[in-house]
Amino acid sequence: MDKTDRAILKNLQKNARMTISDLSAAISLSMPAASERLRKLETSGVIKQYTVVIDPEKVNKNLTALMFLRFDNTHNGEEFAEYAKTENEINECYYITGEYDYYLKIVTEDARTLKALLARIKNNPGLVKTSNLVVLSNIIDNVSVLSE
Repeated sequence: MDKTDRAILKNLQKNARMTISDLSAAISLSMPAASERLRKLETSGVIKQYTVVIDPEKVNKNLTALMFLRFDNTHNGEEFAEYAKTENEINECYYITGEYDYYLKIVTEDARTLKALLARIKNNPGLVKTSNLVVLSNIIDNVSVLSE
């Protein structure tokens, strides 16, 4: 991946719906050359998908919480990882190092729906410790991995 590929990615991170004409102008390449570069980034898997970033509050998701979980053994943790995929309010789930095994980012409606989700999570076998944090404000929420 060279400087031009990075320029393509940076532009698409800002606006994935930009036309190939606008993209080619932004990176100073012909439209066929920009289109070919873009196709290669897609087929190689560098670009995994195109998506929409939704404002959670506009869809009644007013509460974000972070949760850390520790399990008594690897098997129970692996079972939980599969379970986590079934809960729509779990936006992110990471297998981590340190005192805890998993980190979750939960986006839900309010305290009532968070309480219900936490009860379901805590019913998972082998869960021995949790720590929960409620987010008061969002300082940085960057969905992009390349910086300016």
